[in-house]
Amino acid sequence: MALRSLLEEALKEPPIGSTERFEWHATNVGIVALWTAGAVPALPPFDLALLEGLALGLDLSREEREFHQVRQGLVLLFHS
Repeated sequence: MALRSLLEEALKEPPIGSTERFEWHATNVGIVALWTAGAVPALPPFDLALLEGLALGLDLSREEREFHQVRQGLVLLFHS
């Protein structure tokens, strides 16, 4: 199954939390932050996600990062 499909399926599950700009999901491939703050920024907002993730007890600063556009919107994927 392609990564995009895995992410889209995972986003159908209830989130593990929400912050000001993101909805957070635990997936089989890592932690996903779904952008929920309206217009998508020109550059992936990894710094905002790192700060907001801390509010949920998620220290993602050492994780690998990538972004994807899926049906639900912009997702930031943090994985080891």
